[in-house]
Amino acid sequence: MTKIEIVKQKLYETKASLVVLYENGEIKEYYQNRIKDIKEILQNDKLALKDAVIADKVIGKVAASILTVAGVHAIYADVMSKPAIQVLEENGIAYEYKNLTDYVQNNDKTGMCPMENRYKDEKDIHKVYEEMVNPAINWNLKKRILRIAKRM
Repeated sequence: MTKIEIVKQKLYETKASLVVLYENGEIKEYYQNRIKDIKEILQNDKLALKDAVIADKVIGKVAASILTVAGVHAIYADVMSKPAIQVLEENGIAYEYKNLTDYVQNNDKTGMCPMENRYKDEKDIHKVYEEMVNPAINWNLKKRILRIAKRM
């Protein structure tokens, strides 16, 4: 069984939202929604996901950008967006998915996720990483995203 098959199987067996097979062989499951777990992992150790294999319920452009900068080796997603694939392909990250979508939906399923909308035209994945993972920058961005979401 390949590493991506291992995390994929664990994702569905455990109902986790994120499964990480770390470079040292440790497998961990995470259960928070959106990209909260990814951000927390990287805020604790920016090198934690280097060469890791990831399985996640949903991978959009923001998650793909963050994981690419973090140095993951491969990603599986139950749902993956077309902009995420573009980021992964441009950066040579292996990926697989079950379902392909044009974009990640917001919680109400009435439109695009506010984070995805904020970064839909951003080409600099390092900027996405810094703004989403760095806690000081993230707080100011969160306020802006909430303002944008209220206008939608």
